[in-house]
Amino acid sequence: MRNLFAFIYRFRAFLLFVLLEALCIFLIVRYNTYQGAAMFNSANTYVGRVLEFQSGVTDYFRLASVNSTLAQENAVLRQQLMSYRQDAEADSTDQLDTTFFAATDSAKSEPFILHAGRVINNSIRRTNNYLTLAAGSLDGVKPGMGVISPNGAVGRVKTVSKHYATVTSLLHSQMLISAKIKKDNTFGTIKWTGGDYRTALLDYIPLHVKPEPGDTVVTSGFNTVFPEGIMIGTISEVERELDKSFYTIRVQLSVDFAQLSFVYVVENPRRPEQDSLETEAGIIPHE
Repeated sequence: MRNLFAFIYRFRAFLLFVLLEALCIFLIVRYNTYQGAAMFNSANTYVGRVLEFQSGVTDYFRLASVNSTLAQENAVLRQQLMSYRQDAEADSTDQLDTTFFAATDSAKSEPFILHAGRVINNSIRRTNNYLTLAAGSLDGVKPGMGVISPNGAVGRVKTVSKHYATVTSLLHSQMLISAKIKKDNTFGTIKWTGGDYRTALLDYIPLHVKPEPGDTVVTSGFNTVFPEGIMIGTISEVERELDKSFYTIRVQLSVDFAQLSFVYVVENPRRPEQDSLETEAGIIPHE
């Protein structure tokens, strides 16, 4: 305390000057309209900048929460869009000129349910790659469900705990996805053989078909994992080898696995019924 008084006494002249300057400014602003308005506008400008900076900092730390909310909203919208497309495709059969078709509500596809999940771990440079999602059984996720992103197919759920799930990535040597060339509905199988994480192979396309670079490849719907029509990629190269009965087709994947942030886990409400029937009939389901 003594040092404080010593400091004030030492700089008493300067402190008195500052105090008188402040008093003069107050009196000028208080009793002069023009100076008061100028001071008020300047103060508002600086206060506004401070508040803007404060808001930016607050919003930055809220980004995770905002992204999670947006992902959930997108899941609902994407689910409604898929349902609309499936209903439209089912309704289009009304145009068939046959007396053997009866249009009923049961003819329409059961809508898929999407669960948003954040990617918290991901690998792309191994032979067998996996993802980890911050979504588990409490969020409705179960083993075997398909996983998609806004850009296309990602993989299939492998294991699940209460709050997390591991996903077998499309970039896995044992991961097969039933696919088709969109323009003519010729179906084959997508398989990643390693190397470039943006390229996979489309197998079992017969030689009488005419695939071309640029053709779109989507999921076939011949399984209970992925809905029909989910984007996989575009054909980048077509090779016809003399000693093979099928083309060698390379596909540029639509999903950039190095930049995955949020994905959607696809729940098919009718999957248990279809799987049970196919197992009973001795049919091996498509991947």
